[in-house]
Amino acid sequence: MTIHFLAGKIAPKSILIDTALLERSYFENVPDTKLPEQRVVFGTSGHRGTPVEASFTESHILAIVQAICDYRSGKGYTGTLFLGKDTHFLSGLAERNTLEVLAANDVQVCYQADNGFTPTPVISWSILQNNSLSGSLSDGIVITPSHNPPSDGGIKYNPPNGGPADTDVTCWIQDRANAYLAARLGGVKRLTFDAAIAKNGIKKIDFAKDYIADLCNIIDMKLISKAGIRIGVDPLGGAGFSYWNRIAEEYGLDITVVNKSIDPRFSFMTVDHDGKIRMDCSSQYAMQRLVDLKDNFDIAFANDPDTDRHGIVVPDAGLMNPNHYLAAAIYYLFTNRPLWSRSLGVGKTLVSSSIIDRVADSLGVKLVEVPVGFKWFVGGLFNGTLGFCGEESAGASFLRHDGTVWSTDKDGIIMNLIAAEMLAKTGKSPGTIYRELEAKFGKSFYTRIDQQTTPQQKAAFKGLTVDQVKADKIAGDKITDKLTKARGNGALIGGLKVVSDWGWFAVRPSGTENIYKIYAESLRNETHLNQIIIEAKEIVERIKL
Repeated sequence: MTIHFLAGKIAPKSILIDTALLERSYFENVPDTKLPEQRVVFGTSGHRGTPVEASFTESHILAIVQAICDYRSGKGYTGTLFLGKDTHFLSGLAERNTLEVLAANDVQVCYQADNGFTPTPVISWSILQNNSLSGSLSDGIVITPSHNPPSDGGIKYNPPNGGPADTDVTCWIQDRANAYLAARLGGVKRLTFDAAIAKNGIKKIDFAKDYIADLCNIIDMKLISKAGIRIGVDPLGGAGFSYWNRIAEEYGLDITVVNKSIDPRFSFMTVDHDGKIRMDCSSQYAMQRLVDLKDNFDIAFANDPDTDRHGIVVPDAGLMNPNHYLAAAIYYLFTNRPLWSRSLGVGKTLVSSSIIDRVADSLGVKLVEVPVGFKWFVGGLFNGTLGFCGEESAGASFLRHDGTVWSTDKDGIIMNLIAAEMLAKTGKSPGTIYRELEAKFGKSFYTRIDQQTTPQQKAAFKGLTVDQVKADKIAGDKITDKLTKARGNGALIGGLKVVSDWGWFAVRPSGTENIYKIYAESLRNETHLNQIIIEAKEIVERIKL
């Protein structure tokens, strides 16, 4: 992967977004539904795009939210809809439009007071809490493009199970929304913003208070406080910004928020590997400022703008590889949660490290491997059969102390706090715990690279079959499995995974960009990993996409 000369450096003014242009494009650009790139497309978690390319506009939001109203009406969901947004510039504009449509459809809504921001996991938690107490079913909308660049916007729907909507739901909403776009928004109900927020049933609330008060039921907050752990936090200008000082005050924690900036241009960010501003808390380049402060704290962590992902920084290892941290967290939780049932399993995406498989096996814990996307974990977390679920892109959640559901979406707050609990309980950082696991199970060499492709080739990945892979070896090792369906639930990968005893690779198209991703891991060495990548590319090139 080529590293841009700006990578790891503070973003220069020349690459900051023009918010006036972005706002004008949001309202003025009208998507052409004949162009695939301008239609509503729900990827692994919602629709994302940018107004300048007419892929995320006012028209998109109005159509999508009306489609959500139609869906929930058809399902008989009459409870409160919990609405959250992150700190991207477009999220504020989209929130206003969302409220205009929800109010016009007589949906009861709770949204953050004082024009504030709400982390994705807090919306999931709120849905589950409400549905455990109320006879009517609640659901939620989160307006966020996750860690995408500042020019992007995004929106996703969480049904009453609290997690990202499953494919059958998103396909229905996507098709309905595109029909509204094709009809020039005919049939979309809408009030003015002032009329919407004045309507009975549209309520401003403080999402943070009850969520923070409940954290002691999933994290040993007293232990962290007693240990006096010095914690550094960089919210990366995201929705979790206002939460950390309140958490510190509530539980007596020594937390220093090292970055107090909220800027829709994200001008305080260090540039990612490709020269773009991207609030990716798993990227060493985007996280450079916090990594530079690692020796100032016992442990430090960050989140992306909607606070569903985590980045863990420790003095002895710097920024931890997400796979390494998932393995350490799994090992710790399953050995330090005495009330958890012994029948609980671990959920992982099929592109996560196989070190996780070895940790789970050593603990006698069932492993459930699913395609990419946190939606595949929702059922297991909701019904309490999976104790921990995580994906390679630094997103995870787990159960409460008593083994009941906490959230069914990724929760970067609890994933950060459990790192502090690990240190307080064991006296070892998550980095040290992982190195001990590595000494026991072997070293992992893991990477992900992006390859340019076309929309047509991306679509062709869905039709791949194992018979198209003629090779019987990969990097000198016998291929033991070829997969187009996940082993844990039989769901289509939307790509391909090839496995040997000493490594594997997987290929799948991006849901939002014209690239396909190659994930690869070797349990031997870097040279072996590079050979796996070379042969993976050759295998893909031989397949007629």
